Amino acid sequence: MATFKAVVRTPRKDGFYQVYIRVVHNTKPGYIKTDKIVTKQTVDKHGNINDPFVSEYCARMILRYADRLNRKDCAKWTVRQIIEYVTQDDEDICFSDYAWLYIDRMVDRGQLRNAKNYKLALQHMERYYGTTKIMFGQLTAPQVNRWIVELEHTRRAKEMYPVCMRQVFRGVMDEYNDYDNGIIRIKTNPWGKVKIPQADRAEKKAISPEECRAFFAAPLPESRMVDPLPELGRDVAMMVLCLAGMNTIDIYELRKEDYHEGKICYRRAKTRKARNDEAYIEMRVEPVIMPLIEKYGAEAGEEYLLNFHKRFSTADSFNANVNTGIKQLCKSMGMPKEQWYSAYTFRHTWGTVAQNDCGATIAEVAFAMNHSHGYTVTRGYLRIDFTPAWELNAKVIDFIFFSTAKSKQGLARGVDEPADKLFRLTERVMVYARAYFRREVLAEVSDIGFGTVDEVIARLAGQLPDTIPAGCAVQFRIKNVDADREAVYERTKGKGF
Repeated sequence: MATFKAVVRTPRKDGFYQVYIRVVHNTKPGYIKTDKIVTKQTVDKHGNINDPFVSEYCARMILRYADRLNRKDCAKWTVRQIIEYVTQDDEDICFSDYAWLYIDRMVDRGQLRNAKNYKLALQHMERYYGTTKIMFGQLTAPQVNRWIVELEHTRRAKEMYPVCMRQVFRGVMDEYNDYDNGIIRIKTNPWGKVKIPQADRAEKKAISPEECRAFFAAPLPESRMVDPLPELGRDVAMMVLCLAGMNTIDIYELRKEDYHEGKICYRRAKTRKARNDEAYIEMRVEPVIMPLIEKYGAEAGEEYLLNFHKRFSTADSFNANVNTGIKQLCKSMGMPKEQWYSAYTFRHTWGTVAQNDCGATIAEVAFAMNHSHGYTVTRGYLRIDFTPAWELNAKVIDFIFFSTAKSKQGLARGVDEPADKLFRLTERVMVYARAYFRREVLAEVSDIGFGTVDEVIARLAGQLPDTIPAGCAVQFRIKNVDADREAVYERTKGKGF
């Protein structure tokens, strides 16, 4: 059993002594700081406090700590665990403070773009609550649902913002709650009763090869600028299209070391932190864009392959100016505003033409565009041959720029549209799952953080009683709460779990 005693330590600079409650457990000491101070005259030579008011205050604290600790089996706890448990009381914790810490950690890990989304989500939530100090006690299911209603008019934020804040909530529960020892500081979780809407499905941005040909053949609008934006937009759009839909941020960040033997070797910025293979890909530079590589090549001695860093301070600024240039060229072509292109148009176009006009499968398109396509773990173990991606890229370039063949536009699925409607999970979706044996629910889980169905089944299987005979089938009913979709799987004890 831990022992408690009111003590002082070294004097402060002003001559006063800070009062502490010393905790000793298994011969290890620890200290709980109080808000009381005493003078030298009220402390005897043994360090005992003679101030009656402070002594009475500390005695009440010690009684409260001892009473709380007597309700737990804490023999194997550390001093730190004991201090955390007895001092937790019922005080509320600031969600905003922890969320900013969570975002700072993302920045430290290099997840700058994701950190930006989390920051926007937190700032929107703080504006809704009217405070920069949102407390966990304020995050009730009805209140969070009302916040989500405020996001209904948005296309993507209505899903992304709540998912981000739910991830933060999960992080603080993992960090602050010690379930093994019954130390629970965050006692409620509203997210099981929160319905997160799905983001609006974006319109397919792909254009036909005929429209591509017209865009790249259009004359540039007159400009007094030495490096006009329409020219930049057209040239970068050409790079995107001829490098298998490469993103502008990856073009901006290319180093000279990434280009050798006629290949660009890079890790896709969007997903390199989330994949075992770090989203690595090699893409052969076709002759059609070699003049652009030379035109925008950085000077000798610079680390970057292209000179865009001289004009634009960040990848976001570069992307915004490229899109502005593309839109200015679209405007000069007489296109209606709602039909103007962006850099992403040409990424979607590459994938659609590859599948629609060049006979590629969805898997082949995903491979060439550096989508994981469900094989992130496998790709992390293999030395990949990227030749099929190069050959497909050459086919797309030949079809668009070196033929007059008419496209089959309209028959293809969108680049990001799955080939089937299989039940899928990601670590950010809320899952509600139950395990049935002989029509009785024996295990249940409601949580996020599952990347696959097998992970959910493994969690449920760990809760099943040992009395289920080997060879018996158990049904696992799994629901993707966010998408409101459900699937049932059956596993046999001894084989499936």
